[in-house]
Amino acid sequence: MSLQQRDKDVNWHPYTQMKIAEDTIPIVKGKGVYLFDNQGNRYIDAVSSWWVTIHGHAHPYIAQKVSEQLNTLEQVIFAGFTHEPAVQLSENLLSLLPDNQQKVFYSDNGSTAVEVALKMCIQYWYNQGKKKTKILAFKDAYHGDTFGAMSVSGRSVWTKPFGEMLFEVIFMDTPTSENLNDLKAIIQNHSQEIACFIYEPLIQGAAGMLMHKAEDLSVLMKICREQKVLMIQDEVFTGFGRTGKLFAANYLSEKPDIMCFSKGLTGGTMPMGITTSSNEIFEAFLSDDKYKTLFHGHSFTANPLACTAALASMELLLKEDTLTHIKLIYEKHLNFSKTLQQHPKVENVRLIGTILAWEIKNDKQTSYFNEIGKISYNEFLKRGIIMRPLGNVMYLVPPYCITSEELDLVYKNILEVMDYL
Repeated sequence: MSLQQRDKDVNWHPYTQMKIAEDTIPIVKGKGVYLFDNQGNRYIDAVSSWWVTIHGHAHPYIAQKVSEQLNTLEQVIFAGFTHEPAVQLSENLLSLLPDNQQKVFYSDNGSTAVEVALKMCIQYWYNQGKKKTKILAFKDAYHGDTFGAMSVSGRSVWTKPFGEMLFEVIFMDTPTSENLNDLKAIIQNHSQEIACFIYEPLIQGAAGMLMHKAEDLSVLMKICREQKVLMIQDEVFTGFGRTGKLFAANYLSEKPDIMCFSKGLTGGTMPMGITTSSNEIFEAFLSDDKYKTLFHGHSFTANPLACTAALASMELLLKEDTLTHIKLIYEKHLNFSKTLQQHPKVENVRLIGTILAWEIKNDKQTSYFNEIGKISYNEFLKRGIIMRPLGNVMYLVPPYCITSEELDLVYKNILEVMDYL
């Protein structure tokens, strides 16, 4: 029996209508920017395997460090115990973040990093005897698939089956120079009941790579600060170099109270989530009253192997060669975007850092369910490139190790597929 058939017999894949799904592609090996299937075909992973594999697949340095740690300490309960990789990772990460980020809470993925952040904010007010439980978020937001994360994500077909179970959220548009006064009014009118504002900085990935300006978001953050609305900055996607700087926070003049991380955190090696907070948030939980504790945890909180992978990935990220490659990707994207803009089937080309996105013109509205996405996905696979369109929204999010020649090959195939569609 083939691996594809065995897979179909036992596995339930994410975001997949299993009744009509095409056969999965068995991947047997990864190396650098490439994935290899069981037929010997190789594919350029142009989406970093759901935006996580920032240094490429099977990176030898990360593998070496994890192997060494595996033979030393693979797991220990993080309640009442600690270990060197967790302490070192927290120290290293905090040194790169805005200086008000001073505490690290470990979890296991982006959704749970968001759940932790929401609980921190709501209980921050609760511990002070204040009932502020409303959440402010952007329309079309995406923060994960657990219930809290779904609640603060835009309402859509994804969340419809659970609509009556999601808590109330105040949704508003992303900021522009034209609507800031309207957004300010929303915040002022609800400030006494808002626990926090959660947002994806600069780019809303799952919504279709929608981008907004750093200066407008900074103004909105300043308004929140003035109105004593706590801010959760979800950098699950934007963190670790994706926007061209180490973090989207580096573009902003205001500082969030809490930050969330996952995806590129371990270089795509294994799951891990992190929620960082200011001392002000942390101190609201310090009490002789044990009921003011943050009651949240996971069996694999601060897993030593994941911490080690994250340390190795961060070390690679900060190397001059990696930072140079990030800049190279941006410059090549910028140059190619000018060619894309001239294509008759392309519109709304946008770019930030290593993220290039555009829309395919068609007679249907922009939507995740636009069939042109499936058609283009299969066309790219035929050409040995993994792209995962968001309907008619196309994007490139390559590993930082991709070469200039490999990028040129991807660009060439993009134009060919655009011509074909």
